[in-house]
Amino acid sequence: MESAVRELEPKVAKNEQAGKKKDISVGKSIFVGLQHVLAMDLFIPPIILAGLLSFSVADSALLIQMTFIACGIATIIQAGFAMKLPVMQGPSFVPLSALAAIGTTSGIGAMIGSLIPGALLIALLGYPFKFFSRVVKRFIPPIVAGTVIVVVGFSLMPTAISSIYGAEGSFNTNILIAFITAAVLISSMYVGEKATTKWKHIKVASVILALGSGTIAASFFGMVDFSSVRDAAWFAMPSIFALGTPTFEMDAVLIMIAIYFIIMIETTGTWFTVGNVTEEKLDHKRLNGGAFGEGLGCFAGSFFGGTPVTGYSTNAGIIAITGVKSRKPIISGGIFLLMFGMMPKLMTIIASIPPVVISSVFAIICVVIMMNGFKVVKQAPFTERNMLVIGIPIMLALFAVLMPVDILYTLPSIITYFVSSGIAIGAVAALILNLVLPEKKEDTGLQAEVDVN
Repeated sequence: MESAVRELEPKVAKNEQAGKKKDISVGKSIFVGLQHVLAMDLFIPPIILAGLLSFSVADSALLIQMTFIACGIATIIQAGFAMKLPVMQGPSFVPLSALAAIGTTSGIGAMIGSLIPGALLIALLGYPFKFFSRVVKRFIPPIVAGTVIVVVGFSLMPTAISSIYGAEGSFNTNILIAFITAAVLISSMYVGEKATTKWKHIKVASVILALGSGTIAASFFGMVDFSSVRDAAWFAMPSIFALGTPTFEMDAVLIMIAIYFIIMIETTGTWFTVGNVTEEKLDHKRLNGGAFGEGLGCFAGSFFGGTPVTGYSTNAGIIAITGVKSRKPIISGGIFLLMFGMMPKLMTIIASIPPVVISSVFAIICVVIMMNGFKVVKQAPFTERNMLVIGIPIMLALFAVLMPVDILYTLPSIITYFVSSGIAIGAVAALILNLVLPEKKEDTGLQAEVDVN
């Protein structure tokens, strides 16, 4: 009997492995891919950037439209032939402050031009240089990756809160609308997390429910104007450099190169999450392919004026919930993003949502980002050395975020761009502190597993 069981075990394991890699139907790929897209809040970063740049509704809609198209192209590149993992690409929150600073001081052309050289450099580090995987192994343990994610949440939160305080209209009205929006979002997330399978879709649609509820509430106070939606076209092909022709300013290019490396720290954390969920090892080939795909996706996106893309960790959760580990739904999701990006009327509806509603959702998203960072950080022991590596970057990021404007704009432009991004300050501090502070064996914690063979 035992010998029969021993003979059967390899066959069972082989069948289980084959089951994991079993292909799925086109219909299921489309359905799951659409679910991935609906769970993403990828219209939030471009609409925040549009607000920081004081764009009109039409220009805001155009930026959102181009961002959808850029993310669709980047997703197809990454999942299709670069990293070959089910990684959805969406706009990163990391560069928003720096892009806004470049756009307001040097113009939209300089902002777009600053995106191109850094994207090409990241792609080259993946292929042909094949250097990126060694950088990950040496410089990006969980404590650094997690601290950067925490810094992202902390740095963006003051922007979200000040946007609520500074929104047009009555302060009391704005606070009421913000409360309603946030309450719907929090309730939807909680109910979706705790409820049975029947109600779990509420969490997936939580951002849409919150935006809809906040907009309805704002409409009772005359704060909603959808008049521009009527004139928007149903379908339009994308335009290259629709927001402006790129110009290249050295200061802006250098700061964006630095920020691209920070984005790579952020996206590497997502890759390891997806790798764990799909049970796929991130060897040198995959990591370098991921860097190549990330850079190529950002390069393609720069032609449409979209913000730099990054792997979205939200979608790793959807893979875990659905159990579908194939790349097909992700590629299907990329095609959906392209299709949605060619619908200006839909983008104009999103751009017409009152800023106070957007800012309320953004504030809660900052909390979620921050707590996800702490989830990564907790892999490292809570020693005094690690507390400094985590805490000091947060403090320095807040120093940058809270710096008075009259001081900020007296600095040289390259320093202004850098300091205006608390995320950049915090990320660089985390990298340096992790390298220079003495480290005992018990301080290392769980390192990100990279197959070096």
